[in-house]
Amino acid sequence: MTTPGSFSTDDDLLVLHALRCCGHTGAARLAAVTGMDESAVESELIDLAVAGLVTYEPGEFGAWGLTDAGRVADAQRITQQLEAAGARAAVTAAYERFMVLNPELLDLCTAWQLRPVDGVMTANDHSDSSYDARVLGRFTDLDRRAAAVCAELAAAVPRFGLYRDRLSHALTRAASGQLEYVADHIASYHTVWAELHEDLLATLGIPR
Repeated sequence: MTTPGSFSTDDDLLVLHALRCCGHTGAARLAAVTGMDESAVESELIDLAVAGLVTYEPGEFGAWGLTDAGRVADAQRITQQLEAAGARAAVTAAYERFMVLNPELLDLCTAWQLRPVDGVMTANDHSDSSYDARVLGRFTDLDRRAAAVCAELAAAVPRFGLYRDRLSHALTRAASGQLEYVADHIASYHTVWAELHEDLLATLGIPR
């Protein structure tokens, strides 16, 4: 564990930044996001809490979240990591390519959730397997292009490689019939994409 604001590439920063990008959530989800064991995530969270960077909100849906100090420390350390790697230009270029794809992703999610029935847009109940297959095919095409962006990001800052694995996993699950992995699961393609978007904004210091 390092002091708040100091440069680190250790697991504590990975957990801290995952919490920044996911928002309030539990250790199990953070483990899935970071690729770490849940016990290791819990250990890092305890250390981060002792340092005043995160806090736990108990209850039926108890979750961890950043404190104000944690948000400041994350911004400082992620910026230091980016600058130390000399990766700002590469990440900025990849972000611009991501933003070209982002409207298409949003349109695909709308197409997944709604479909035309007799000329009227209706909630997609997924009873039309041919329609769903066409939309999933468009997701696959988008994903091939997103993979190139993720590869650029991972080459610049290795932690971005986690998103490529998670996007691929979500699309594979959706194609196997687990349709919630398109847009209705905490590990869905849409959710992971949104976290990547948030990560890029936070890394580059771009306000929403």
